[in-house]
Amino acid sequence: MVDESIKPAESDARIEHVAEKQIDLEELGETSGYVVDLELINTVPSAYGQLKTAADGRTILIPQPSDDPDDPLNWSWARKHAILFTIAAIAFLPDYGSATGAVTLLPQAQIWGMSEDHVNHSQVGNVFMLGAGGLFVVALSAYFGRLPVLFWFTVTALWTAAWCTAATTFEPFMAARILNGFFSTVAQGGGLMFIKDMFFFHEHARKINIWAAFIILSPYFGPLIAAFIISTQKWQWAFGVYTIGTGLCLIAVVIFVDETFYDRKLPHEQRIPRKSKLQRLVGIEQWRSRHQRSTFKQAVMRPVRVICKPVVLLSSIYYMLTFAWDKSSLMPIGINTTLAIFVTPLYGFGPRQVGFFYFTPIIGAILGEICGHWVHDKVASIITRRNKGTFQPEYRLATIWLSTPFILTGLIVLGFALENAWHYMVAAVGWGLYVFGIMITTVAITAYNLDAYPEGSGEVAAWINMARTTGGFIISYFQVSWAQSQGTKRSFGIQAAVCLVGFFIVVFLQLYGAALRKRSGPLHFKTG
Repeated sequence: MVDESIKPAESDARIEHVAEKQIDLEELGETSGYVVDLELINTVPSAYGQLKTAADGRTILIPQPSDDPDDPLNWSWARKHAILFTIAAIAFLPDYGSATGAVTLLPQAQIWGMSEDHVNHSQVGNVFMLGAGGLFVVALSAYFGRLPVLFWFTVTALWTAAWCTAATTFEPFMAARILNGFFSTVAQGGGLMFIKDMFFFHEHARKINIWAAFIILSPYFGPLIAAFIISTQKWQWAFGVYTIGTGLCLIAVVIFVDETFYDRKLPHEQRIPRKSKLQRLVGIEQWRSRHQRSTFKQAVMRPVRVICKPVVLLSSIYYMLTFAWDKSSLMPIGINTTLAIFVTPLYGFGPRQVGFFYFTPIIGAILGEICGHWVHDKVASIITRRNKGTFQPEYRLATIWLSTPFILTGLIVLGFALENAWHYMVAAVGWGLYVFGIMITTVAITAYNLDAYPEGSGEVAAWINMARTTGGFIISYFQVSWAQSQGTKRSFGIQAAVCLVGFFIVVFLQLYGAALRKRSGPLHFKTG
């Protein structure tokens, strides 16, 4: 899938042009391909001195950092990674909390004298808000700034988590769960903005890999921990642990995170100096400079404009088709239904054994994160070398060819294991294979969309997150009855077939994605 339309001589000319005119390398890369390695092109010597490179002397820094110490690209390694891991920890919260609520359905139904299905309404509302909330996050961040939206959403997530813990009747609990889903998703929907602000192009895949690993792992830790808690304690303690975790994340925001938005198009003399971390935290400084960012109308329309781009829409559809099955069948929404229906009767599992069973996807996701740390950049590097040093965003999709066999095999093995009563370790291996593939796929599709539309970093992440949660939200309504009526071999086999059909969307994007991006044009947002 290599684009040979850009010849080496053309690459040389473009680099010289960049060096002389100081053209935005991101904008150039978005439209014509990213030139990332000086040694792979025959660049004239004068250009070497005019382009800033990484410590290796050959990797071109995209975007080119300014000389301003307030530029997040110039921050220290420790400062950047303290923010990255704080954002990743906050991104861990939403699905962890959602899974916790799924596990507490049974004791709550018994205490409140309701059916499990009725109590599950709070769960459904929470899951829906995990996706919808991200769209609001990125729109508000474009107007009010990254840091204040992160801070106030996390504050609200904390008190709504505490409200869930303290609720004694269903109605207030349901209200708290829905609100918590909306506000806790702040770093899932908006986390990519911080990564894009602080790290260079050649670092994106590795940093996305860290952030995505926390997101993928979170729904498995929820039932793992909550299952052990409710086996000996009241259900409120499960939400108490979630509340404590949210509080710790809020403290980390106050200590480590700063405003990462930095408009490179703005002349230095027009910048409003940074004065007070506290004022940036609550949004006072950003409010004073709001005229330099998007208007409120422009901010609200940004997510709409992004999803209208064909490659973003197609990527979101593919991810929804691929991720939905795990989200519905073995993850939070169906934990007390699907697992109870299949795993408990087959293997005689109690709550503790079900909890231990969740080590399987955790291991799969961790292995996917470790493998992805090298594989994404390695595959992209090989293809880039074949294209004489010019990188196209579609190269990110190549790793999905590696992850798709794991996804398909995992679903098929899991379906056969559950219906044929194979040893539970076989079912565990199938689930682990699927999650391993999902981990690789998540990073690839996210990095692709970021490279395709770097100025819409928050918006593309929000739509991918929306696709992830929407798939599980929809499928959960019929997944269990489907598996019961047709058997897990047939239902999981169809799911694998849907994933395979979705894979052809990836192939289509590899073949025609560049043409689609060129035809639909750049976003041309007022700010990145």
